Amino acid sequence: MYKLYTRPGSGGFVVEAALALANAQFEQIDVPKTDRPDPAFLDISPLNQVPVLTLPDGSSMTESAAICILLAERHPDANLAPAADAPARADFLRWMAFMSSVLYPAVLRFYYAYRYTADPEGTKAVKQAAVAEMDRGFAVLDAALEGRDWLVGDRMSLADIYLVMLVAWHPDIDSARTAWPNIERLWARLRDHPLMKTLNTSHEMWPG
Repeated sequence: MYKLYTRPGSGGFVVEAALALANAQFEQIDVPKTDRPDPAFLDISPLNQVPVLTLPDGSSMTESAAICILLAERHPDANLAPAADAPARADFLRWMAFMSSVLYPAVLRFYYAYRYTADPEGTKAVKQAAVAEMDRGFAVLDAALEGRDWLVGDRMSLADIYLVMLVAWHPDIDSARTAWPNIERLWARLRDHPLMKTLNTSHEMWPG
């Protein structure tokens, strides 16, 4: 059985979605946000971040995008991602890497700006730069969705859920929904998805 270490409003959202879509049994462990973490948790998450997924063999992994890719591989019948030999697989890997290396770090820089500057007066500039980077990345993804129902392939994948999780964290969500109509179209579709509605009850990613 899997163990998922998570907390509401975190990147655990997409991993919970993946496990539920795969009908995988898992134990959920909520990790409180604290500056004095449990040393046992640091053993599996050295940066004191969630989510962490402990696999059935007892090993643990961090990084939500990597966890999603692994779960898609281990539960192929759930169609969490295009198959390894499918033409859309390249786009799935590309966009998962893009979102985790461009957008997710920008989100972190905005909400945890103090971690990214040694200047006590520098957080405002860090936040401004973070929002600019978010906007640049979301514009790329909005263009990729032009004329498409889903980000990759012809059905929903974890890439779509990952994307809407990230855009829900944009600090100016009203402007975001106007600026990127293709992302908003995808997000509206997922807001009506029964599982997303259930997860949003606990995560409060967007207004119900």
